[in-house]
This record gives sequence, structure tokens and C-alpha cells, in this order.
Amino acid sequence: MSHTSLPLILAFGAGCLLSLMVLFNGTLATHGTLLFASWVPHATGTLVALVFLAVLRPAKANASRPPLWAYAGGLVGAFTVMATSYTMNTALALSGTIAIGLAGQMVFSLVADARGMFGLPQKWPAAKDWGALALIIAGSLILIFFGGAA
Repeated sequence: MSHTSLPLILAFGAGCLLSLMVLFNGTLATHGTLLFASWVPHATGTLVALVFLAVLRPAKANASRPPLWAYAGGLVGAFTVMATSYTMNTALALSGTIAIGLAGQMVFSLVADARGMFGLPQKWPAAKDWGALALIIAGSLILIFFGGAA
């Protein structure tokens, strides 16, 4: 395995795990509430992170404090879990939820890059980026409106 393929493999694996997470959280929502479906994975993740911190004792990457807005990740994560838990249990199902979610991630990423948001270097999207977005949206629409036996 080459050094450059590791990030691709890890990103692909993270996408697979994200789909599993949406499935698990959506199942929790059917047996409880959206708040319950958000609370359980966040509490579980906190406990696992604390165990990893206690066992591995990682060195601090940077002594400086992160910007205040970086702490909003938990709030965004809680809303994301509730939204995907809800939409997974609609006609969108798991595949539609992931497809539309991917399109939303791509749109936000292109805007964040173009504006240099959150300390990112400002980078205007290239034609290939817009083409990739068009293909993702087209694939999402095909999956939702023409895929599966609904």
C-alpha cells in the first residue's frame, strides 16, 4: 500500500462507517425519539474517547487553543444525527439519505473553499469540482426517483 493511497482508503472506510452510523441511529430513532437517537451515540462516543485518552495518553498536537467556533462540532453532530435518523425512516431510506447528504457536503465544501471559511485557504472550485457536484446530484436524483422498488 502506497503512502498516498492510505488517505483514500481511510476516507472510503469513514464513508462506509458513516452509512452504518446513520443506519444504527435511524434504528434507535424508531425505538425512541430523535433526541434519544442523538444522545446515545454521543454518550457512547464520549465514553470511548475517554477510554482511548486514558489508555493511549496521546501528546497534544498543538499547545495553542482552538478557535471558539471549533467547539460547535458537537452541536452540528447532534443535529446531523437527528436529521439523518429522521430522513432514514422516510421514503428516502438509507441510500437516499446518504446520497442527498453527500450532495449537501459537496455544496458546503465548495462554498467553504471558495470563501476560505473557518481558516481554510481560499480556493475557487475548478470546472472538475462543478462537474463532480453535477454528477453527485444527478446520481442522487436517479437513486431517489428511479432506484429500488418503492
